[in-house]
Amino acid sequence: MHSTLVHLAESVTTMPLNLRKASAALYPPIPLYRRLLRAHRRLPIEMRLLGDGYVNAEFRRHREVTNPVHIMGFLTQWKMYLDQLPRDPSDSRNFKKLDPTVFEKMSAEQLGQLYEFMHATKEIWKPASDEHAESETKS
Repeated sequence: MHSTLVHLAESVTTMPLNLRKASAALYPPIPLYRRLLRAHRRLPIEMRLLGDGYVNAEFRRHREVTNPVHIMGFLTQWKMYLDQLPRDPSDSRNFKKLDPTVFEKMSAEQLGQLYEFMHATKEIWKPASDEHAESETKS
């Protein structure tokens, strides 16, 4: 890890920072919000409703944030999510798994939210075999 930091420090000192290139990778908040909602149109209706509600709530919660570091982190993470969304509607099943390093950096509150989210999505996305088994046990 130490050699990586040294290499990173060397690259920063030898290459000038290109702010246009760095900022071109991110979208301003409102265009990013609109792109996210447009990208959700390609998802199945249940996933779209869940995703739209979550995006709307998160952007509302962060509306008053003034810390530039938090704003850049917020926009960066949503841009990464947008890049991971499938381009083809038939390819909506190929989502990436959560990176273990991101998982380790989460706070207790974030882990709690992730846990609640997992249970909410399990109720929506039951495999057909589970639904069939439940209907047979009720009969």
